[in-house]
Amino acid sequence: MRFLLTQGRKLSDFFLSWLVIALFAILTIDVLWGVFSRYILGAQTRWTDELATTLMVWVAMLGAALVYGEKGHLGVDYFVGKLDPAAQRVTEFAAHILVLIFAAVVMVYGGWIMVDRTLEANQLLPALGWKKGYGYSVVPLSGVFLVFYAIEGAVNSIVAATSPSSTGDN
Repeated sequence: MRFLLTQGRKLSDFFLSWLVIALFAILTIDVLWGVFSRYILGAQTRWTDELATTLMVWVAMLGAALVYGEKGHLGVDYFVGKLDPAAQRVTEFAAHILVLIFAAVVMVYGGWIMVDRTLEANQLLPALGWKKGYGYSVVPLSGVFLVFYAIEGAVNSIVAATSPSSTGDN
């Protein structure tokens, strides 16, 4: 199980990293084109703002999932640091379970409903002509990655708690 999680982790990290990099590069080019068209050509291209907004949401949501997987999010761990090591492990496990529940219920399930209803309503981004539901699809997609990373974190917490070196008997 742990081997599968590790291999899945490497694959998802690779995929997410390159996807975020590519989306950010497109976002940068889009914003630069918007500035160039406004100040050099005299009229900003109509679609640059919508594309920039959509790309920014995608970069933020997928980047947040990637950073959570790398344990890079800011945390207020002052009080957790004051606990004994066993309580710290329990707190870490509980945090992963809470993220798992939130990501599964709100982001994956709720996000899927949001995407489905938006696609059914046939709402469009006016300048791009794209269906808004496709832009919103990043919510359940990033939720799936968060669920995976939360499961991996919870399993790693359990393994660390049951390993001989974590008992404090050195």
